[in-house]
Amino acid sequence: MNKIKEYKEIILNLIKLSLPILGGNISQILVSLADNIVAGRYSTLALGAISVASAIVMTVTIGAIGLILSVSPVISNLRGKNEPAKKYFKLTILFSILVSIPFFLILLGLNKYINFIGLSPDMVPYVKEYISICSWTVFPVAIFVAIKEFLQAYEKVVFANILMLIMVLLNLVLNIILTFGFNFGGFVIPGMGVVGLSIATLTSKTLVAIVMLLYCLNLFKGAFTFSKNYIKDLIKTGIPISAAIFFEFLGFNLTAVLIGKFSVLFAAVHNIILSIANCTFMIVLSIANAASVKIGFYNGRKDKENIIKYSNANIFLVICVCIVSFLILGNFDEEIAKIFSTDEEVIVLTQKIIIFAMAFLFFDGIQGACVGILKGLKDTKIIAFTMLSAYVFIAIPFGIYMAYVKNIVLEGFWIGLALALLFAAIVTSSRVIYNIKKM
Repeated sequence: MNKIKEYKEIILNLIKLSLPILGGNISQILVSLADNIVAGRYSTLALGAISVASAIVMTVTIGAIGLILSVSPVISNLRGKNEPAKKYFKLTILFSILVSIPFFLILLGLNKYINFIGLSPDMVPYVKEYISICSWTVFPVAIFVAIKEFLQAYEKVVFANILMLIMVLLNLVLNIILTFGFNFGGFVIPGMGVVGLSIATLTSKTLVAIVMLLYCLNLFKGAFTFSKNYIKDLIKTGIPISAAIFFEFLGFNLTAVLIGKFSVLFAAVHNIILSIANCTFMIVLSIANAASVKIGFYNGRKDKENIIKYSNANIFLVICVCIVSFLILGNFDEEIAKIFSTDEEVIVLTQKIIIFAMAFLFFDGIQGACVGILKGLKDTKIIAFTMLSAYVFIAIPFGIYMAYVKNIVLEGFWIGLALALLFAAIVTSSRVIYNIKKM
């Protein structure tokens, strides 16, 4: 009975910590959604241009973000060791800025070659305008993520994620004003179209980063402290995380492109299934991040018992999320499909593919939970290898074989993705068991 009570408390702690993180994750989706809605209202050309441009900016920026995601597990471990980790706050900000520079330069370099990627000629100038302005968002995004990770390591998750919700509203208002123009009592702001969208994005992200920085400079006072070991730890933990995210992005983007070559119908259904999967994974990711902080703290203390308890609670919660998702998808598949489309062909095919998505979601949930545990243990090298193997060596080749040889396109690619995540779940869970036995 005492053990049940103890696990109940641990599960409640994880839920309490993960809910604000979930709010922040949802905010990221809503910002992108608001950009697309405003762009679509302005013109189809604007929507197409920012879809391509934002995908390029995000794919590059994610590399910097991946490196910075090491802050939370590293600081959590230091806290567990009772080391005064707050002194590294200013060094963490400097690290995020320095990490951003090469990715910023990559974006500027890529922008020069947009003409050569085969886009519609009328779209090219807008894509280039958006990237030239939004490439600067790498800096405020990196600073914001670094601070958010630092606060998360101290289990201070509410302020940062409320601020992200505020950013959604700020971004929407600025999008409308700067895209369509504004006239109030003679005070006129001319409509700037795609340029307005990019300025709105840069402004909202910069303002939020500044507010976060001012808030935390007061919270983490003290002189600048340099530590070579701290930087090494961030890089050692962060590079595999960054590489894993890159391989995952690459896998999904290649899959979308390959499916799109067959038909518009397949591309539409693939996007619907992917949107459904992302909604579930956002919850899994929030739980895994919360578990990563807790496990990182107890790893610093070499407390095997609590590491096992929080690992078990993490996996239990993720399985519960998957079961609820299965019940919803299994019973309301038609209603869910109709949210995205009124086309009967799209609805029927979406219902058919959902069964494969459910297998994918379960395996993705398990590997996501295990990745959270491994981050807390600062054992991240295996993550990069796993994602490379899963997407580049399993998902894509299997999907291509099924589509081009067996003529089974959408089902083939989604079976490939499910098999890839099954492999990832087996590797990461085996690594978690190995780490715990080794303690």
